[in-house]
Amino acid sequence: MKHNFGAGPGILPHEVLKQAAAAVVDFNGIGLSLLEISHRSSEFEAVLDEAVKLVKELLEVPEGYSVLFLQGGASTQFAMVPYNLLPSTGKAAYVESGVWANKALKEAKFFGEVDVIASSKESNFTYIPKDYTVPADAAYLHLTSNNTIYGTQLHEFPASPIPVVCDMSSDIFSRKINVADFGIIYAGAQKNMGPAGTTLVIVKDEILGKVDRKIPAMLNYQVQIEGGSMYNTPPVFAIYVSMLTLNWLKAKGGVEAIAKENKAKSKALYEEIDRNPLFKAVCAVEDRSDMNVCFVMENPELEKPFLKLCDEKGIVGIKGHRSVGGFRASIYNALPITSVHVLIDAMQEFQEKNK
Repeated sequence: MKHNFGAGPGILPHEVLKQAAAAVVDFNGIGLSLLEISHRSSEFEAVLDEAVKLVKELLEVPEGYSVLFLQGGASTQFAMVPYNLLPSTGKAAYVESGVWANKALKEAKFFGEVDVIASSKESNFTYIPKDYTVPADAAYLHLTSNNTIYGTQLHEFPASPIPVVCDMSSDIFSRKINVADFGIIYAGAQKNMGPAGTTLVIVKDEILGKVDRKIPAMLNYQVQIEGGSMYNTPPVFAIYVSMLTLNWLKAKGGVEAIAKENKAKSKALYEEIDRNPLFKAVCAVEDRSDMNVCFVMENPELEKPFLKLCDEKGIVGIKGHRSVGGFRASIYNALPITSVHVLIDAMQEFQEKNK
């Protein structure tokens, strides 16, 4: 058995994989593969409608918001957000809390002025910036809720006088949020929702249509809303697997229930890291992520032997990003707590061998 701690594409529920595999051969008994039916067919339209319905239900999306399933990953949203929201003579406020936040603000600079109102770059992003002032004259505030590379997470969102845009790629559906506090939420599917290939976007309708530039159709939120996520052929399979995963989450009790599981997983792992003299965490305690637990060896020479032990125990995807080194345990929704305990047992066994 493999214990998949990969950062992304991340682990998916086993029952979802079985359903998806069956649909590739014969979708719902129609004698055709899901991969070869028309996206305009009643069969796929039902899938898309169900996926949108589940998003609204699980996140309690209020009236006045549209739910989209788009292509291009969260990285395309780095440009799509300012394209649609940032006037050419205006400015946008960005909090730089990691590599992806940095990439997002670089893209925004093509469309207008960018005000980096807070950054933790000087500490290699080991904490979430706080105590900053949000400029009331900016078009929007951009945040990144969870930083996969550095293992930090925004546990409280700031009050803002302007629309808040948030990249929630690596912690969407992992905890309760108040969608009404945001202008746009976007998230690549491949952490907690489905496979790579589709991106969830939840957008407040009233903030659109206020920029003075012409926007290409594929990058125009209003065009995508009018087309019901089907302005062009959508990523059929990725949306279907996302729908299955959202149904799985609903059956488990929804976001509130999975949040408790996620807290239990992260708590157990951080307690072992803090207890075990061979390991140490790399980021500020108050900003530790419940999705990506990053830690290193006190003695770097022991990293390879520990990775070898993990491999022997079926623990995969544990090697840290090159920007941080050490280890990264991504404990997304579908990872069972039993896998976390296998990792903890390995850490304790390694301690015994290296006293």
